[in-house]
Amino acid sequence: MALGSHEVSILVAGFPRKVSTVAIAIGGLVSFFVFGLVLDPISSSVSGVFYGNANPQQVEIPSSLSNNTVQGLYTSTNDIYTSDKNLTSTSQSSSGSPDLVSSDISPPDSEKPLMQQEKGDTVSSLDTSTTGVGSGEGETNVSKAGDTSIVSSPSHDASETTSAEETECDLYQGSWFYDPGGPLYTNNSCPVLTQMQNCQGNGRPDKRYENWRWKPSQCDLPRFDAKKFLELMRGKTLAFIGDSVARNQMESMLCLLWQVETPVNRGNKKMQRWFFNSTSVTIVRIWSSWLVHQFNEKFDYAPEGVIKLNLDVPDERIIEALPSFDVMVLSSGHWFAKQSVYISKGEIVGGQLWWPDKSKPMKVNNVEAFGISVETILKSIATHQNFTGLTIVRTWSPDHYEGGAWNTGGSCTGKEEPILPGKLVKNGFTEIMHEKQATGFNRAVDGVEDSSKVKLKLMDITEAFGYRHDGHPGPYRSLDPNKITKRGPDGRPPPQDCLHWCMPGPVDIWNEMVLELIRRDFEGKKMRDSSS
Repeated sequence: MALGSHEVSILVAGFPRKVSTVAIAIGGLVSFFVFGLVLDPISSSVSGVFYGNANPQQVEIPSSLSNNTVQGLYTSTNDIYTSDKNLTSTSQSSSGSPDLVSSDISPPDSEKPLMQQEKGDTVSSLDTSTTGVGSGEGETNVSKAGDTSIVSSPSHDASETTSAEETECDLYQGSWFYDPGGPLYTNNSCPVLTQMQNCQGNGRPDKRYENWRWKPSQCDLPRFDAKKFLELMRGKTLAFIGDSVARNQMESMLCLLWQVETPVNRGNKKMQRWFFNSTSVTIVRIWSSWLVHQFNEKFDYAPEGVIKLNLDVPDERIIEALPSFDVMVLSSGHWFAKQSVYISKGEIVGGQLWWPDKSKPMKVNNVEAFGISVETILKSIATHQNFTGLTIVRTWSPDHYEGGAWNTGGSCTGKEEPILPGKLVKNGFTEIMHEKQATGFNRAVDGVEDSSKVKLKLMDITEAFGYRHDGHPGPYRSLDPNKITKRGPDGRPPPQDCLHWCMPGPVDIWNEMVLELIRRDFEGKKMRDSSS
């Protein structure tokens, strides 16, 4: 795409030699006004080139998957898990599988999450053929039409805020642009950064993945402002609840805030808690693999040792802590790849990698179970009498294992820039899990009698972050100086993490969105209170 030429011609009529000063002044003002009107469309046109408004590709998603199909998505029960400590080096298991999960509360052995992907789903390599706009270094790479765009552009003013008429614009349709200003922190300026996400510290040679930022089509997403966040949340508590990807996001938030104030660690084994003295803001994390109640004891014909999930009962740890939270960010889903038994209304209704009677069909597979779990926890939150805060549901975090699953040769090695529009191969499992999560969310909202009082927000990051295959640790998931980072002579890739996100990296954008959603909610509340 090339910029069209714009020529501005301003005709200035000659004045008689003897003209009054007032006439000259008026003529100057009129000329200035006309000149401004003519030039304004030029800036609008340039903006339209840098920030394409193409809508993401719409893909029809099946309403359900057969039990056989879902069971076929996973070919191994090996777990990928990480340490519960903040700064630990990962190790490679005897089978060659990476240890990749993390939590602030060390989960029991039966609770170590599995990261697996539909076998055969691939993401095509980055197409380097682009059309340049501009000149010199950092020329703009403008995406092809038809999908979420990826462009390079000058960085936005960090102090820029969204105008009143743009307040409720869609944050999740837009484009990626390259910001030469770089991230707000480094891997050396955040002491709580888990080693597994410390890509630069683990030897990753490229850094451009740190600089890509998200631009919504109809408004701006301001750069994260730590002081603004702390002031907005003064005296309040933000909780991140979910699995290891939720921990990834929580650590990103701490890294962003750490640049203006060092928090006090007030956590314990039940709950990780960081306190910022200047504003009495608390950041909390609760490990909850499935967001619903789980147990290991024998139940009916399901033996002891196999995890059982009460799909219609919320995780009691969340409900107990709920009254102390003002904002929650929930995320889950990847643990539904793990072996488990599904129970609803006191009856075994299905399972994942577990079903003793193959002659009888399951009522609920792991995809359906995920949607049910989302509906269960959100209904419990929305109807809780002692909770009136904001609940943000971050949608499914896409992984980018190419050519297989994490334990069957899947790889994201060498990905250094976002995928260009039109080059993304959709991941069927990601699509259906996202669809079930959104369905569970909508059912929860529809099931509440007074929906006007329900403050549930769906932070739909799945489509946009499907393009960020460059943002994962890949083989740079450990500090080991002798680690393998390239494919071997047999073509097999090294063990790698293509699910979690490097820090700094794309995960920081999630917290820019969280800040914007909090701002909208709090300012909307002020407007409602002033009008009542």
